[in-house]
Amino acid sequence: MFFDFSPLFAGFFVAEWAIRVLMLFVVPTKQRASTANAWLLLIMIAPMLGTIAYYMFGNPNLPSSRRQKLKTVNNLTKKELDQLQQSDGDLFAKLVNDDYQTIADLATKLGGLPPMVGNKIDFFSDYDQSFRMIAKDIDRAKEYVHVEYFIATMDGSTRPVFEAIDRAVKRGVKVRFMYDKVLSRGYKGHAEMRKLLSSLDIDLHEMLPLSLLPGKKFTRPDLRNHRKVVIIDGNVAFSGSQNMIGQSYGRRDSLVYEELVARLSGPVVWQLNNVFRSDWFAETGQPLLDVVEDVDMPKPQGSVIAQVLPSGPNHDNDNNLKLYTSMVHSAKKRVSIVVPYFIPDESLLNALTTAAQRGVEVTIINSEIVDKLLAGHAQRAYYEDLLKVGVKIYLYKTPIFLHAKQVIIDDQVAIFGSSNLDIRSFELNFELNTIVYDKEIVKKLQAVEAGYVSKSTQLTKKSWAERPARLRFLDRISRLTSAFL
Repeated sequence: MFFDFSPLFAGFFVAEWAIRVLMLFVVPTKQRASTANAWLLLIMIAPMLGTIAYYMFGNPNLPSSRRQKLKTVNNLTKKELDQLQQSDGDLFAKLVNDDYQTIADLATKLGGLPPMVGNKIDFFSDYDQSFRMIAKDIDRAKEYVHVEYFIATMDGSTRPVFEAIDRAVKRGVKVRFMYDKVLSRGYKGHAEMRKLLSSLDIDLHEMLPLSLLPGKKFTRPDLRNHRKVVIIDGNVAFSGSQNMIGQSYGRRDSLVYEELVARLSGPVVWQLNNVFRSDWFAETGQPLLDVVEDVDMPKPQGSVIAQVLPSGPNHDNDNNLKLYTSMVHSAKKRVSIVVPYFIPDESLLNALTTAAQRGVEVTIINSEIVDKLLAGHAQRAYYEDLLKVGVKIYLYKTPIFLHAKQVIIDDQVAIFGSSNLDIRSFELNFELNTIVYDKEIVKKLQAVEAGYVSKSTQLTKKSWAERPARLRFLDRISRLTSAFL
């Protein structure tokens, strides 16, 4: 006697088609068109597997409780800014150039933090020097130190910072330390770092701990806090592209990373502290009112106009994507981009190609070497489109992977920080950028950029077209995955 499997096959067939039809209504409501199409294609091919993957990775939104915490902090920040407008209105900058004022207004609307005057900014591209400078300023701390890193571990490069934290705690300084344990635990030195920090009298918390059980607290597991910032006494801050880890990241090959870190002083430090406060409140429920109220506003240290733009899945808009696109559209003469991962959406790609076609000089500096296979090849799939319209592309020579991130518009405005120009930074990562409206600061960044160009090879349409067929195929296949990267 044989069992009749036909009813099971029929039920399975009906269930698969029911899933396909249902997801046609579910997926497009929460995704941009290109991402929705990619998910629907996967679901049409493998309905059950695709639906499970979509549940795990398809929705970039955070749980409502976390989003509510952001609104709470934003309301506190708005109240404090209103009070500052009345008590110290000279801190708030009004830009002479209408185009730049439009950029500043957009950034203020998106991130809630307006341009402020009276800042000083210095840059460090020497990898270990930045850690030594951070340690030096921590040794001056009298009240508190705030530390927030995507990746943090203890090694030969970062040890000076942890030793400075140890000394600070012993003299009574309050230290609050946040990092992403999910990413950090895979690096050598994490256990040693954790042991030291746990032995000290500091507040130590993990950012975005995994919560995979179905329900209100479920969080997409690849949402990560990509910010890097250190704040000392609310007077000095460090922010940029560098994680708290040695230059080789413990890799076994010859690849090493090159970074850009800024040391900031002045009112912009208060803005960075507000972003830290927001992340701290999300993890601990502590609003830190005593360290970000207007009585703690740093005194002006220079003349630079700057503002901070936070972005991430807890915001209602793709903050950094909208700002980058708006900045490119405003360019009259030049756009220069230094970024390790360049996987733009259609709006940013169109803005860049259109800028080049209307005569704007557009330059992009990437790395010759690839540290992530899919991301590296996916971004190379966009080079042909860019080269066709006259965009200049430089590849930083192997074995250095250029991890710095900066964008300059017309020699007048610049943005630097943690954000890449890819789908992950636009939708999935918490990012932290600083926008500056100052010719002298832009000159400093242009000098850094010139150094990168001197160590790079310029691509040509001819050389790029002569690549081996297998590489062109890999680039195109990887580009299909860009909606998921």
